[in-house]
Amino acid sequence: MNDTILSVRNMKVYFDVRDDAAGGIFPKTKKLKAVDGVSFDLKAGETLGIVGESGCGKSTLARAIIRLVTATAGEAIWMGRDLLKLSNADMLAVRKDIQMIFQDPLASLNPRMTCGEIIAEPLKTHFKGMKKAERREKVCAMLEKVGMDPAVINRYPHEFSGGQCQRIGIARALITNPKLIICDEPVSALDVSVQAQVVNLLMQLQADLGISLLFIAHDLSVVKHISQRIMVLYFGNVVEIGSADQVINHPAHTYTKKLISSVPIPDPAIEIERRKIRRQKRAAALG
Repeated sequence: MNDTILSVRNMKVYFDVRDDAAGGIFPKTKKLKAVDGVSFDLKAGETLGIVGESGCGKSTLARAIIRLVTATAGEAIWMGRDLLKLSNADMLAVRKDIQMIFQDPLASLNPRMTCGEIIAEPLKTHFKGMKKAERREKVCAMLEKVGMDPAVINRYPHEFSGGQCQRIGIARALITNPKLIICDEPVSALDVSVQAQVVNLLMQLQADLGISLLFIAHDLSVVKHISQRIMVLYFGNVVEIGSADQVINHPAHTYTKKLISSVPIPDPAIEIERRKIRRQKRAAALG
């Protein structure tokens, strides 16, 4: 049985940017290849970690899949249908099953809406016949599921910490009972202790609900903890993809090895030795 729910094929996202080096009176443009031919499959209930440095195309890829940015070419086959070719009405119906958690927890919440209104908004969009009392009941249940007291339902985003705001974002993403959640660097703006809480919450929710996750981050240690498979992006291209164990413990590409070597190790002796090795390599490269 084929349990693949999302197949991305040769995804490309190019932007026209000003070419300051071209000279001349009239401004010229050139193509910025943010995503340049990415392909991968995602199975039901699986977490695929997408890693790479800032600017490598991780977030652009995710946003192109759900049409928050326009793809230049490629396919995003969701349950046998190409998302990139759906009408706006059909895409709206699909969005119930594909939700997103954004990088900045506070900026992704409307400051003029209460916590309850924010979480209930997808229900108003996708379940128009649902009664107000039923929506409130579902919101309270979801707040409990993400580890928050339903009594905060009438508070505004500025009254919460960053970790609490991200939990509200997770609750909003889960309220429609989606099959896939795209997590766009959901912990990068949080303190380390709060990062662990949010990652563990996502893992627990995935185990309970059987959802699939695309988990985007530049921190390999976080991605290793949550992902079954890892895909490494470099300048818009896939340089390596495989099981988390294979990519972390037996990296094949030089860029992956550099990412792994940049992960801090909580042992001063090991860190000192690693710095010595890096200095020796730099000295050898300079001749």
